[in-house]
Amino acid sequence: MPTYTIHQAKTNLSELIRRVEAGEEVIIARGDKPVAVLKDIKKEPRRKRPILGRDSMMGKYPVPDDRVFFGPFTEEEQVEMFGREYVDLMKGMK
Repeated sequence: MPTYTIHQAKTNLSELIRRVEAGEEVIIARGDKPVAVLKDIKKEPRRKRPILGRDSMMGKYPVPDDRVFFGPFTEEEQVEMFGREYVDLMKGMK
């Protein structure tokens, strides 16, 4: 890989970009120390990210209805979980 100083890279930027588009990688150095690499972004393989969210596992595993695990809650259980006011409010909505 050819190495250019920052001054050389600024002076010849168009030429360096043409070389990078042709598939070459170019190192840019501050003095003798390499600090950056120019390379074609089209050559980078795109990682496929997993889709995360509510539907990411949809259809892959059978999930039984909640009633299989819990069944309907008794009024006492509802009061314990949500409080008397909420349970009374829900009764009034039926």
